[in-house]
Amino acid sequence: MDRFYSLSHSSIDFHFKQSARDFVVEENPLYEFSGEGEHLVLFVRKKNLSTLELVSAIAKYLGIKNKEIGYAGLKDKHAMTKQYISLHKKYEESLENFNHENIKILSKTYHNNKIRIGHLKSNRFYIKVKKVNPTSAAKIDEALKNISNDGMPNFFGYQRFGRDGDNHIDGEKIAKGEKKERNPKIKKLLISAYQSHLFNLWLSRRLEINTLVNNFKSEELVQVLNMPKIELDKLKDQKHPFKLLSGDIMEHYPHGRLFDFDGSEDDLTRFNQRDISATGLLCGKKARLSSDLARQVEKDFDDEINADGTRRYAWVYPTDVEGRFNPIEAQYEFNFTLPKGSYATVLLEEIAKKKIN
Repeated sequence: MDRFYSLSHSSIDFHFKQSARDFVVEENPLYEFSGEGEHLVLFVRKKNLSTLELVSAIAKYLGIKNKEIGYAGLKDKHAMTKQYISLHKKYEESLENFNHENIKILSKTYHNNKIRIGHLKSNRFYIKVKKVNPTSAAKIDEALKNISNDGMPNFFGYQRFGRDGDNHIDGEKIAKGEKKERNPKIKKLLISAYQSHLFNLWLSRRLEINTLVNNFKSEELVQVLNMPKIELDKLKDQKHPFKLLSGDIMEHYPHGRLFDFDGSEDDLTRFNQRDISATGLLCGKKARLSSDLARQVEKDFDDEINADGTRRYAWVYPTDVEGRFNPIEAQYEFNFTLPKGSYATVLLEEIAKKKIN
């Protein structure tokens, strides 16, 4: 299925290959470290290694188990990344002679708690793309301005689906008991890929609805979208590029509690002001379901599986967005910050309006 995009420009050609030279990520921690406590916190730079390979290399050097090392998130392998990890401070002296060609310990501090998955606020990215002509650069400038002003859809990136992009196929079979996977980590990864696949299909459908609402009259869409004209008129009146449907599940942004959207002007204003955002379903047990018109769309991308579900922001807001065109080298450089769990490659695909992997 071809994905829908949020921006209205035609596709833009540029060359992007994820590498340590052209893709740099720096983690912004969720909280300030106290500077004291039994946990040693290391700020580490790695290149051409996954986070799990980083952890494994340090654990092997120290002769400890991987699980003794804490980290907040998985960073890209084909990149230069900077992130925080933690381990007991009794290992500090043993690490003084640690040496690895692709790992450098940049600084250290201490904290009372171990770093755990999700303990990060955001990630700061630097990306360089090549073979950019002046016309494309001008279109990228405009696209970046729109994303900075209005935000972007929070698709899962291609990294989520494995090297061949088909992890969700096995994930569905495992989630429905049609296939066995003994390794609990791989099982969780594959099921998560299936949940992510359905989320992406749902989000693309919502963007398709946005496009139709923006380009056709309400009376022309009543049969196409199976929605009353009065509801379609309300969608047309919404200023935000992501149109909220009655029954959508909203969440305070960038984190907070879930609640139902009832179509009130107050909620629409808060959405426009980035105080709240819409969420999409990651199907499974315990997940909160939308209602009304939102559920009419969502139910086609729901499934009963043997795993816990949750909800994920459908729309996020990159911050500190910057772009620079180098006409001599025909290159364009990006800097931007994304909330945790969002993919920089999705932002690039929104700008290119096509797959880049």
